[in-house]
Amino acid sequence: MQNVYDMIIIGGGPAGYTSALYAARAGFNTLVIERMSAGGQMALTGEIDNYPGFEDGIDGFALGMKMQQGAERFGSKTEYAEVTSVDFSAKVKMVETANGTFYAKTVVIAAGANPRILGLPMEQELIGKGVHYCAHCDGRFYKDKTVLVVGGGNSAASDALYLSRLAAKVYVVHRRDSLRATKIYHEPLMQAKNVEFVWNSTVSELIIDSRITGVKIKNVNTQEITDIACDGVFVSIGRSPATEFLKNSVTLDPSGYVVADESTKTNIDGVFAVGDIRTKALRQIVTAASDGAVAVHFAEEYLAKTE
Repeated sequence: MQNVYDMIIIGGGPAGYTSALYAARAGFNTLVIERMSAGGQMALTGEIDNYPGFEDGIDGFALGMKMQQGAERFGSKTEYAEVTSVDFSAKVKMVETANGTFYAKTVVIAAGANPRILGLPMEQELIGKGVHYCAHCDGRFYKDKTVLVVGGGNSAASDALYLSRLAAKVYVVHRRDSLRATKIYHEPLMQAKNVEFVWNSTVSELIIDSRITGVKIKNVNTQEITDIACDGVFVSIGRSPATEFLKNSVTLDPSGYVVADESTKTNIDGVFAVGDIRTKALRQIVTAASDGAVAVHFAEEYLAKTE
């Protein structure tokens, strides 16, 4: 007979390991399937100051490991593998990975969302050394310095506004001649004396010494290249939810996120979506952890009805 877990959690970030902690403490036979290492995107953040309980901050990788160890203390198991496909059509759900097939009565989708990158040479190597994808995570390192925000949507506008309260100078580089962000951001950004817009432009190159010292900007209309000196670059051009493996198994919104409200329930009974992968207003570590607890609450209700 195949082993059928009470719960399989796809993804080992803060949402996934909070789900695992609550599930294991509730007596569930629990498996986390993580493709890389504990913490997910959080593990790439050098220092986290906005998660309660760590008055001096904590390294993202260390926090991920602590979350994993907390769940495993109560019996949760971890399988390091990439999920390639799922089948939620039967009462027992199937999760296919490169390391084999796993089965569970409930599934929590916690695969997260990845920030879209500029695709420039050395961009990935400079993450945390001048290239950032989360202003609220890393903005404090740039107090009284010069930063550059790439993007023109709500996230970019919010990041620029936040950084304007810390940095001495904030450049906002956008490929169009006006922001796509909602009007609520326009007036405060325009009034901020230390914010300067660079319209109709893209970042074509990172200028590097031992870390970033500036960028080359290309005007999309004239093709003219200019240099801007800066200490850090915040890329805010959206995120891509990691939903490729889901195919047509659950309902996705037009942006590719799993449709699930604050109950974390998807359109499939016994399947839940938590953290950055689901439709939600705020994607932060603390809200991801909250989702994990909620999912297990409703999973318990589901199992009580079906067993």
